[in-house]
Amino acid sequence: MIRPIEPGDREAWTQLWKAYLAFYETVLSDEVFASTWSRLLDPAEPTWGAFALQDGQPVGLVHWLYHRTNWAISDNCYLQDLFVTPEGRGGGHGRALIEHVAADARTRNSARLYWNTHETNATAMQLYDRLASQSGFVQYRMPLSP
Repeated sequence: MIRPIEPGDREAWTQLWKAYLAFYETVLSDEVFASTWSRLLDPAEPTWGAFALQDGQPVGLVHWLYHRTNWAISDNCYLQDLFVTPEGRGGGHGRALIEHVAADARTRNSARLYWNTHETNATAMQLYDRLASQSGFVQYRMPLSP
């Protein structure tokens, strides 16, 4: 089962997002956590979040956002963060979270749903290869702040 993140979910969300960030060997400040949490709950923001539940408990997390593109009239949907706990893996939660985002993007008439993963994330790529195609593009990053 998939359900939207709600105001009372801060602790569960924090645990799952920290686990996701640890997977990618990343740590974010408390200020970023507070800002992201606020944005996820603000209907005026173009970003959303949802949980995958197993026995009523969150075992998966997804964040997605919408943005303009010069290649289409309607917005693109970027699936930014996707994580399923080790205990929840293999239960279809990752697929269900992606399909949840895809359904939301379709209702908003998005032109495209896309996401990134690290080239070493072979397990996740097995699922992604069944649901979507690789674009062939290589991502470059230029940090603009310390």
